[in-house]
Amino acid sequence: MQTLWQDLRFGARMLMRKPGFTLVAIITLALGIGANTAIFSVVNAVLLRPLPFQNPEQLFTLWERNPKQGYEQNPPAAGNYLDWQAQNRVFAQMAIYDPFRKFNLTHEDLPERIAGAAVSASLFAVLGVGPAQGRVFLPEEEQPGSDQVALVSYGLWRRRFAGDPNLVGKTITLDGRNRTVIGVMPEGFQFPGGSGTQLRIYTPPPAELWVPLAMDANAWRARSSHSLSVIARLRPEGAIEQAETEMNAIQQRLAQQYSSDYLGSHVKLVPLRAQVVGTARPALLILWGAVALVLLIACVNVANLSLSRATTRKRELAIRSALGAGRLRVIRQLLTESLLLALAGGACGVFLASWGIEALTPIIPNDFPRREEIAVDLWTLGFTLLVATLTGLIFGLVPALQSSKTDLTSSLKEGGRSESEGGGRNRMRSLLVVTETALALVLLVGAGLLIQSLLRLQRVNPGFHPERVLTMELSLPRSRYPREQRPAFFRSLIERIHTIPGVSSVGASTHIPLAGDNMNFAFFIEGRQSPEGRLPGADCRAVTPDYFNALGIPLVKGRAFSDRDGPEAPQVFVINETMARRHFPNEDPVGKRMKVGFSDKTGEIVGIVGAVKHWGLDAEAKEEIYTSYDQTPFWASMTLVARTTGDPLSVAGAAQNEVRAVDKDQPVTRVRTMEAVVAGSVAQPRFRTLLLGSFAVIALLLAAVGIYGVISYAVMQRTQEIGIRIALGAQPRDVLRLVVRQGMAPALVGLGVGLIGAFALTRLLKDLLFIVRPTDPATFALVALLLASVALLACYLPARRATKVDPMVALRRE
Repeated sequence: MQTLWQDLRFGARMLMRKPGFTLVAIITLALGIGANTAIFSVVNAVLLRPLPFQNPEQLFTLWERNPKQGYEQNPPAAGNYLDWQAQNRVFAQMAIYDPFRKFNLTHEDLPERIAGAAVSASLFAVLGVGPAQGRVFLPEEEQPGSDQVALVSYGLWRRRFAGDPNLVGKTITLDGRNRTVIGVMPEGFQFPGGSGTQLRIYTPPPAELWVPLAMDANAWRARSSHSLSVIARLRPEGAIEQAETEMNAIQQRLAQQYSSDYLGSHVKLVPLRAQVVGTARPALLILWGAVALVLLIACVNVANLSLSRATTRKRELAIRSALGAGRLRVIRQLLTESLLLALAGGACGVFLASWGIEALTPIIPNDFPRREEIAVDLWTLGFTLLVATLTGLIFGLVPALQSSKTDLTSSLKEGGRSESEGGGRNRMRSLLVVTETALALVLLVGAGLLIQSLLRLQRVNPGFHPERVLTMELSLPRSRYPREQRPAFFRSLIERIHTIPGVSSVGASTHIPLAGDNMNFAFFIEGRQSPEGRLPGADCRAVTPDYFNALGIPLVKGRAFSDRDGPEAPQVFVINETMARRHFPNEDPVGKRMKVGFSDKTGEIVGIVGAVKHWGLDAEAKEEIYTSYDQTPFWASMTLVARTTGDPLSVAGAAQNEVRAVDKDQPVTRVRTMEAVVAGSVAQPRFRTLLLGSFAVIALLLAAVGIYGVISYAVMQRTQEIGIRIALGAQPRDVLRLVVRQGMAPALVGLGVGLIGAFALTRLLKDLLFIVRPTDPATFALVALLLASVALLACYLPARRATKVDPMVALRRE
């Protein structure tokens, strides 16, 4: 222990003697370790940290699937859930819930739209989580009329009710109905959303309110309505394979028994962790690999610095050896200094990581899994300590081994300091330059591919014109606005907003493009037989007459909806070009008749509009059916879209005033421009592109600094040689060519190695790219040219300094 303490004190003194070297090394390591710490914080929160439920590895989400009909993951029907629950023997508990409920909370005359869920009483037992105050739902509260109770989240309790300790037992108003608060959930509990379920396309927001899932007998018997979610806890002794086999057998019996209904043929079991993480896992692993490359480049740079510093310490190390220090003792001392540097870099890296996470928070997509849990915690600090220790060993071992090979005779000579270095050490420096150049090129190519992919994605025509469009969401309380009264409310509101100066057209829809939600219904074309085993389906929207004009969706043929298409008028539909092309390839669909699953009426197709990319800019436009909201006011939630002549946000306040004028208790949510909606739809690719691009820039800078440092040190070591060459008649351009050639040789080798590595590794980006090949020649060529130019500049600066060596000064050197 005393020897270790001596090594630490001596190492600290030696580092303090060279503050320039120490500062550069610490900054370099802090960049690499800090980037790794920041990304580990994300990986730890999303991939490594257990979900905050009891035995979360036993939790699975259950979905219907039907490969013949082309879908792999469809929400189950309520009737099927009841049979699953009654007939299975592999799950200990099962629960069903509606994850997409939203409530108008009116408290102290301040309306607010709150995200929530309607859940079966068994949900909290399945999750293994109880309330912090009060109780959870009872089975009898699932009955209509007995469901006037609610649970609130800890966050809502603190924010809206000021942490009222007596809230349990009090009455609150939700959607115009009084409900009794029976409990407050513990701090940090989230389900669904966050630590709950996430669909492939749409993530439900974290719930702040829970009510019982109360449905009448007809709703519980439904087999073709798929809008609910199911979660189950596997028995401790159960196996996933056995569960899949049994659930598939149950579902196939149901499909035969209810052959006229829209049922899946199989059941898909998804571990809750996989459901939460969704598609974020591969992107996170790629980013983690990228920061590992950044750290390796930082290690290479510090190793090069340490090799250069070791040359100036040859005499010191020789004296230590002459006084009896063995080679292992010298290596231990040098590794101690490396570990001190690494730990100092790690400490600075933690601060950089904390700052980086704060800087990243505004750009992390809202639907990013478990984003609220991303933070520097004890696990992150432990990871940083481990990385710093390994980093110290990695960058310190090679210089320590090289420096411990001491020739006492030459090192102890008076002029030992000016002796030229051995070929082995020069070769090691060249190898390190090759390594960092190759690693930097791999990162730059990956970033270049993602940047090109994002640029192409942002240039995609979405099928509408998002410029100067304001959007806002409203949801009418069903108790106050029965189905037949809803169209009148929206007609009145649209008329009032249309009178606002600067508003040119106003419409509304149940779902707007790229917002992340959707409805899909089966349809039947009159006079046609559906293919055996496959019911055609289409995405459906209920819209007001001026919706297409307000959003800039072109009318291709026929007509759009008008005020004449009211509840007493014949049912009419508008379809998009994709549906017209796929289902009416050689005929005119206008005038044809069909029936859609949400209505018992058969209606006429009166128009065709342009295809809109509803699911994402990188997704193909699907079949869409539009219906007049006046004729099908089944939905209480609508999104208003108002096209303006100027800045759309400038009329937002006036539009909200008009909402309050129609109904003062009606809250307005998600007030944003359509351009913001489009930008939000590419938040995930933009986020990963920004991160990988940042890491690539750091790698480029570190590689440039590394090459510059190696060449600068080589020029210093060869000052006498260069002076002699100039004295013998060498021209500045000859010296410049000599030094640049010496530096560019390993850099060019590194470019070659990096191109091979990038060709192999960028294939991992295949699923993250849009209309860009992982081996895109233009990207490879441009990145190689960029890195070669940076390397050339890094070589040129010290080479230019070498041309100004004074021969007389150089020849006087010992």
